[in-house]
Amino acid sequence: MRDHIQKLETSLDCARDDKTKETMKIAIIGAGNLGMAIAKGILHSNGATTMYLTKRNTESIKEFEKYGNVTVTSDNQEAVKNSDILVFAVQPGHFASILEETKDLLTEKHVVISTITGFRIPKIEEIIGNDKFIIRSMPNTAISVGKSMTCICSNEPGKKRVDLAKAIFNRMGHTMEIPEDQMQAATVICASGIAFWMRLIRATTQGAIQLGFDAKEAQESSQRTRMYIYGGLILLIILILTGIIFMIKRSYSSSTSVPRGQMVDYQSGADYEEETSSVNKPTLSEEEKRKKQLTQELEDVVSDQPEDVAKLLKNWLLED
Repeated sequence: MRDHIQKLETSLDCARDDKTKETMKIAIIGAGNLGMAIAKGILHSNGATTMYLTKRNTESIKEFEKYGNVTVTSDNQEAVKNSDILVFAVQPGHFASILEETKDLLTEKHVVISTITGFRIPKIEEIIGNDKFIIRSMPNTAISVGKSMTCICSNEPGKKRVDLAKAIFNRMGHTMEIPEDQMQAATVICASGIAFWMRLIRATTQGAIQLGFDAKEAQESSQRTRMYIYGGLILLIILILTGIIFMIKRSYSSSTSVPRGQMVDYQSGADYEEETSSVNKPTLSEEEKRKKQLTQELEDVVSDQPEDVAKLLKNWLLED
């Protein structure tokens, strides 16, 4: 009986998910730079049935009404009431007050997706409750052209809606589910990282203009150069990794190799000392060799003579 109930609950969850995917009613609370980039990405990929965009001053986002299924408003509560998926892209200092403003309107159908830097899930749960579907995402501005790298994490209930969040953001690039502890690093690498590359392109474009290119040619050459830089960086990384692997193998071989001058019989396990006199001893000159040989012969000659005679013979032969 219990298994039957669990299967029924799973079926209802799947049906609810499918219905949500069919009717993507999305609200972006805070249509600033990131909010507009997300809106463009979703709209360009036909990822929303209806969309609400909220901002205190709506004049700068009126152009989105041309899409037909977009409503522009300054009323956050209106957006929450008429949407199922809530993407919060406001300033961190305003997020808590907006959650307080809208928490009583949240139902079991709502999925809360936060793009707020530094605002952790437990803090969100303190305001709206830990029974809500809460997901944190960290896209970058490339989302507006469908090339974002978006990192995602969630609370325990939110795990049931992670696939839904991925379905949204995969339309605008690539997603990766990570632990919340890594979200700060994801902010640096994925979100802020793109700004450094943009500054590099801008700097090279300005340099090209100063060297006599017109603006269009300068920008094109900078962008093309960037592509080759990416290829070069990938090649450099491969070479560095290859070098590291080679050094590790070499270090391992050195630590397990037989010392110089020693041979190992791997069948019997016995060690044999190799003849090393010709390797380890320094090479003698011809004069030193001749003197050594003469001294040896002298020792043989005088070995049987009395001590005083032997001494005289040694002096005489060496002087000669």
